[in-house]
Amino acid sequence: MFFTITLYISLAIFGLGLIYKVSTWFRYSLGIETRDISPSARVFAAAKGIALTLLSPKIFTLMKVFVLDVLLQVKVLQQDFLKWAMHMCMYYGFTLLLLMHGLDKIVTSALFPNYYSTLNPFLFLRNFFGVLIIVGIAIAIYRRFVLRMPRLRTSPMDLYAIIILAIIMISGFLLEGTKITSYSKFQDMVEEYTIQADEEELRTLEAYWVAKYGVVSPEVKGPFDAETLEAGQEAHEMSCVSCHSRPQWGFTGYAVAKITKPAALLLDRANVSSILWYIHFLACFLGLAYLPFSKMFHIFTTPLSLLANSVMDKETSDPANIVTRQLLELDACMHCGTCSVQCRVGVVFEAMHNVNILPSEKIPSVKALVAGKKLSREEIRDIQEGLHLCTNCFRCTVVCPAGINLQELWFNVRESLLQKGEPEFLVLSPLSLYRGLMSESLEQNYYPDPINVALETIYPAGIPLEMQDRTIPVVPSDNGWSSTLHTSVQANTFSHCFRCVTCTNACPVVRNYSNPAEHVGLLPHQIMHAAGMGLWDLIFSSKMLWYCLGCYQCQEHCPQSVQVADVLYELKNMAIAQAKEKLAEQTEK
Repeated sequence: MFFTITLYISLAIFGLGLIYKVSTWFRYSLGIETRDISPSARVFAAAKGIALTLLSPKIFTLMKVFVLDVLLQVKVLQQDFLKWAMHMCMYYGFTLLLLMHGLDKIVTSALFPNYYSTLNPFLFLRNFFGVLIIVGIAIAIYRRFVLRMPRLRTSPMDLYAIIILAIIMISGFLLEGTKITSYSKFQDMVEEYTIQADEEELRTLEAYWVAKYGVVSPEVKGPFDAETLEAGQEAHEMSCVSCHSRPQWGFTGYAVAKITKPAALLLDRANVSSILWYIHFLACFLGLAYLPFSKMFHIFTTPLSLLANSVMDKETSDPANIVTRQLLELDACMHCGTCSVQCRVGVVFEAMHNVNILPSEKIPSVKALVAGKKLSREEIRDIQEGLHLCTNCFRCTVVCPAGINLQELWFNVRESLLQKGEPEFLVLSPLSLYRGLMSESLEQNYYPDPINVALETIYPAGIPLEMQDRTIPVVPSDNGWSSTLHTSVQANTFSHCFRCVTCTNACPVVRNYSNPAEHVGLLPHQIMHAAGMGLWDLIFSSKMLWYCLGCYQCQEHCPQSVQVADVLYELKNMAIAQAKEKLAEQTEK
């Protein structure tokens, strides 16, 4: 009764959790284009898209992906055999054990009317699936803590998945082993199933179970003569054979029974099997109830992500379905770290220590952001920084075994964050090239807003453009900045400039305007001169500093070998560092 009630409570929590998680795919919003699409419209679009796909030739693509990428996980095999073996062992072991044993009263009993957990093939398969999971856990521990795969970080969710599976498996094997040797369990079975047996028949049956089934009896000891065993076998075949296969088929439990046999009577008197039963089933029910909220939920969402991405693309799919797919993808991430290992800017993490630089670590942050969790300004800036440092090389998308379109996801989250008004200085750098290429998909009147916010944060006094109408002070505004610029060998070359205007004449940005001073403020040679004079307010407020393309034309043509482009980069970093300090001070206040 306890088992049944607890099972149905766990299933109810699992069902409610599943409904909640699926509902988030339609309730939460991600990106700009779909923010005004209602949840009901997205549900309708999803139903329509599924129906049209199943009735189109794309059904064959789904079948191919289901076999190769879902069932056989070929994509993972192509990347790393050890990781493939780990995934296959844990995925199939967990799924099949859950269906056949964890949900046996719902699934297995419905499919097999004569089902008993102690009969073959169920007895053998239960042990086999359990061993698969143990092997998968061992490989996971070996990869994470022995091989120490580069950039493979272990999160609390990873530890939970390993620990809960280990508890379930180990307690299950120990439970099976103690039940095999338990004399009290044998007595319970005898009382329930051998009502008409006489005392002699029960004695021979007990002898047979001691000799053949591993029971440790306090009274009956071997060796036994052939006549006793033959009589015991007849009693066994009359009462027990219909629901008990030989314990050797449960090879892991039988191995535990052989190891614990010397202490079997002590364990039986301490009622250890009952304690293990509670530990095992409570761990199973806890794992089942928490499954929709844990990393293990990817056993359902990863196949859905692979199938969805195989038949969807941004150009032809309904925008409502695109955002629904992206929210599904957040739950499909298995935190395997493949994307982080392949990330081109992953090495930057070693210098900056912002975990959001690594693709696999951005996913939890994005999930928190999408779920509407209250994040501090510093946390939002860390997420923004991690997103904008991405070079859009698509390597993470290509190698993702869950088929997640990470590049598309990053772009949408970037724009969502920029709309919150938090300054992101990397939009002023070449790292925002991809954003420029994608500008047609954005609202044209919104596109320059994040750029202006970043510029205004760097120089709040405003952006003076018409420099010819201003009186420039001769006294340096801050000599400290000059010493900062002198610390770099490349940046120090600004002092060699004699203002021949060669750099300005070579600059493609300057040549783009008929009156460049009106549009960009200080010109390159003027910035070099202003640096020498310490006129930082003019430098930091000049749009030329931020319009620079980094083409190095100025630097290549300079007759004095002034590292003009490098000086501009250093000046940008100085301006941004100053702005970050001010933001940090505001946050502390």
